[in-house]
Amino acid sequence: MSVFQTYLQLGFFHIFNLRAYDHLVFLLALCAPYVLSDWRRVLALVTSFTLGHSLTLALATLGILALPTALIEALIPVTILLTCALNLRQAGRAGLSRPQRRRPESVLWTLPNALAAGFGLIHGLGFSNYLRELLGQQSRPVLELLAFNVGVEIGQLLIVGLILLLGLLVLRGLGAARRDWELVVSGAAAGIALVLLLNQLTGA
Repeated sequence: MSVFQTYLQLGFFHIFNLRAYDHLVFLLALCAPYVLSDWRRVLALVTSFTLGHSLTLALATLGILALPTALIEALIPVTILLTCALNLRQAGRAGLSRPQRRRPESVLWTLPNALAAGFGLIHGLGFSNYLRELLGQQSRPVLELLAFNVGVEIGQLLIVGLILLLGLLVLRGLGAARRDWELVVSGAAAGIALVLLLNQLTGA
């Protein structure tokens, strides 16, 4: 197996793994307001998040940017809580469930997408902690960094797809209301994030 394939798999299984549940919960909260028919908006959100975490993953892995691990691990649940707060505030609004027509070039310039990009900066630092442990003393691991990031993206897209399919099953198969789905998912994600944050602050 080549170096690229090795780090591609490592990136994929780093996020597509229950041990990465903080990142999984963030993706769950990020996608909670949307259904499968909103795939364009979800794609814009995921793209924004990707741009953010790819930037800090590269900067931190190459040694250009460094922040304390404890701070990063505390900020990740904060990103989940803020995402859930936005979901709860906007739950059931017509403007959210039926987005207005907008020009294609403006699709990324929305508050949720801007927040996703900003939160991606924090999650990228979290990804980099794991990658730097794998790399050891390598100073310019450009190929490894690229492969790991691609692996993370593949895993992330698969997770998002599964979340949207689960939402489709609950909404159409079980007849749940969209607003109820959003409230329950966002509330559950916020509860998990609060526990994570308290554990980080208390050192539990």
